Amino acid sequence: MSFTTPPRPFDIAALFPQLAPLARTATRLHPRPGSPTVHDSSVGGPLLWPADEPWPYCDEPHDRHASQTVHSPDDVRLLRRDLAAAEERLRLDPEAPEVTPEERENWERIKVGRPWFDGPIPLLPVAQLYARDAPFPCPHDADLLQVLWCPFDHAEDPHPRTALFWRSAATVIDVLDAPPEPPVIQSAHYLPEPCLFAPEQVTEYPHPGELDKELRDQLDDSSRWETIDPARYRTYAYDPGELYLGNLSTAPGWKTGGWTSWEATDPADRSCPECGTEEVPLLTIASSEWDGISHSWIAEEDPANPAPPPLGAQDGNFTLIDIVGGCNLQLHACPADPSHPHIELVP
Repeated sequence: MSFTTPPRPFDIAALFPQLAPLARTATRLHPRPGSPTVHDSSVGGPLLWPADEPWPYCDEPHDRHASQTVHSPDDVRLLRRDLAAAEERLRLDPEAPEVTPEERENWERIKVGRPWFDGPIPLLPVAQLYARDAPFPCPHDADLLQVLWCPFDHAEDPHPRTALFWRSAATVIDVLDAPPEPPVIQSAHYLPEPCLFAPEQVTEYPHPGELDKELRDQLDDSSRWETIDPARYRTYAYDPGELYLGNLSTAPGWKTGGWTSWEATDPADRSCPECGTEEVPLLTIASSEWDGISHSWIAEEDPANPAPPPLGAQDGNFTLIDIVGGCNLQLHACPADPSHPHIELVP
C-alpha cells in the first residue's frame, strides 16, 4: 500500500523566501503491519544476514534498576496475540467472554516475569532498509542498512543502544535462518512489531532551533502571516510557532534524511567522533507517526483505512516501539564516511 502526505497547509517558502534554500528532502517510511521477508525494507522483520557472519551481542552492563520485571520476546508476542484475539472477539460479539481460561493462564504466567539475565545479550533486529527504497547516506560499496539494538537501558543511555551494519545485498548468498534471541528484554516497547515500509518523499524545513534569530523572530511575528485567512490559520495552530513547528518544518514518524527534529532540547553538537564532520539525519525511529500538533501530516489513506490498527497503536504507533515515553531515537551518520561511528539523539 502507498501513502500520501497531504499538501502542506501553506507554502512557507513563499511567505518566507529565506527558507527556500534550506529545504531538504526526507523520506517518510510509513511502517504498517505486515509479513516482511529478508528481501524487504522493514521494521522488526528478518534480516538478510550472512550465515557465516557472527551475530552481534551486547556484553556491557545493563541498568537493572530501570525495570522491575523482564519478559522473554516470546512472552511479549504471545501477550500481543492474546490481547488482539480478545479485542477482535469482543468486536465481533460484545457478549463474548472478555478473557478465555487459556488467555488468563497465559497472562498470569507472563505477569510474573522471567529471571534477570546478566550475560551477553543477542541484539534484536530493529530495521532493514534497502537503498532502492529510500535514499540515505551509505558507504560506496553498500546498498543495505541494518539496524539492531540491545533491548535494555544502559546507565548512560536510558534507551536501547543501536548498532549499524552496512552491506551489499548481492554478496549475501547463504542467509542465517534462525538468529539468536535475547532470553529476556527490558520492555515490551523494545520489541518491534513486524512492519513493511511504504516510502514517500516529502520536503522539510529546519526546526526553529536551527534557524538564526532574525528568521525565528520573523516566524513569530503574527503580522507576517496576515496573507493567510485567519480561519484557515486557526485550523492548524494557536500561534505562529506552533503552526511552523507542527505543520511546516519537520515531518513526524519514521523517516530517513531531512532535518533533525528537536523535541525537548536545544540543538546539540553532531560532530562525527572520528573526523569532525557534522553528521546528518540517517534514520528516525519514532514512537508515533503523528502527535497532537502534527495531524496535518497524517497520510490521506489512514482515515479511510477500515482495517483496525494493531493493539496499542495510538497516534499511529504501528511498530509498538516506545522510546523514553513517546520520544524519537534519531540516528545520524557521517556524510564523509557513513561507516564512521554514528550518533544517537533523543532530542
